[in-house]
Amino acid sequence: MDHNSVDTKESEPRAPETETYDVVGIGFGPSNLSLAIALEEGPEPVTARFFERQPSLRWHQGMLMPSAKMQVSFLKDLATFRNPTSAFSFVAYLHDTGRLAQFVNNCDFFPTRREFHSYLEWAESKVRHRVSYGTEVSAIEPVTDPGTGAVDRLRVVLRDEAGTRQVEARNVVVSTGLVPRMPVGLERDEHVWHSSAFLHNFRAWKKGGLKRVAVVGAGQSAAEIVRFLYDTVPDATVHAILPSYGYAIADNTPFANEVFDPAAVDDFYRGTQRAKDAIWRYHKNTNYSVVDDEVIRDLYRRASDDETEGRQRLRFARLSRVVDAKRVAQHTRVTVHSLIDDDTYDLDVDVLVCATGYDPMDPAGILTGLEGRLSQDDDGRYRIARDYRLLGADDLTCGIYLQGGAEHTHGLSSSLLSNIAVRSGEIAHSIVTGRTAAQERGVPA
Repeated sequence: MDHNSVDTKESEPRAPETETYDVVGIGFGPSNLSLAIALEEGPEPVTARFFERQPSLRWHQGMLMPSAKMQVSFLKDLATFRNPTSAFSFVAYLHDTGRLAQFVNNCDFFPTRREFHSYLEWAESKVRHRVSYGTEVSAIEPVTDPGTGAVDRLRVVLRDEAGTRQVEARNVVVSTGLVPRMPVGLERDEHVWHSSAFLHNFRAWKKGGLKRVAVVGAGQSAAEIVRFLYDTVPDATVHAILPSYGYAIADNTPFANEVFDPAAVDDFYRGTQRAKDAIWRYHKNTNYSVVDDEVIRDLYRRASDDETEGRQRLRFARLSRVVDAKRVAQHTRVTVHSLIDDDTYDLDVDVLVCATGYDPMDPAGILTGLEGRLSQDDDGRYRIARDYRLLGADDLTCGIYLQGGAEHTHGLSSSLLSNIAVRSGEIAHSIVTGRTAAQERGVPA
């Protein structure tokens, strides 16, 4: 086989020297890090390898601003909800780094994003032996058992700086993360940013200074960036372009938060389509296009202080959207359409920041080699079992699991940190159970 091309035909039985793992994880963000921990703490040894195209663990590094806080409790870490005594918990991290007393003295359930990222790095250092960074998965191909005719393994084609190679897996867990979403018609460049890369771009620009910045979006990231710019660049005018009339508060009340409980996943999965639609309709305001009360009040207070002092550094374009952005002379000309008066106007700024969210993980691209073997619903979405395993043809006996991309079957928490420990535990349990069942049937494992 030419290793510089992808053979979409059904593969021949594996060569004896090919490395074979019980689990291959594609991507190594928090979700698959949590899975690696669950496998590490499991009841029996499991061979696992994770492949990540980035050079190291990176989680929203462009948004690790000093004042930015998590929107989930520190107890919803990588392990606690699965195993409260885990050595990989956030509390274990605090104790190990000598910061437990300080954190408790803060009397705050919500750590900063910087602190949580440090926790992720701490946990990653304990399972790093399972990860290959700088390695991209370019294809997944079926491997057929010559005796049974079943697809009992998958060939994973890898690319890194050394070239192309292959490994095989009895189970694959796909967790390639969310994809930054830009306003329609806009492309990212050095003057038009997505919030996911905000801090990297800001540090490069800070030397030259920023005088006028526009931030589009009405969610937590947008509000935090507006606050950060206002506080950090005291001479800058910050334009907040809001699709809504104002920032909407995130519903973090107890009953609403139950939608992220492990039991809520069962209710969503078993529910009718009407029930699923109702949950999304009534509870999107727990996470999507909403802002924490503290941040909203901070911004309103700053705008009020501006009026008192007779200046207007913080300006709000309400019920507005960006329809174009182009470079004109030394400025970025942003074309804004206002629904209030149905008028369009131009706004010249140094930089436009698009805090416009993310699209869900779409695993279809990486799974093209299995086309026709995986079951789909009437809308072309993958059918997924309760344990996050993709349903497929009877002869597909290997496991393919999703960490993300399951919102239509498992609900709001399927790609969020809120349920990460339980979700990874369920996947790990399914893999180990399937492995044990195969051994009992006399299938080599």
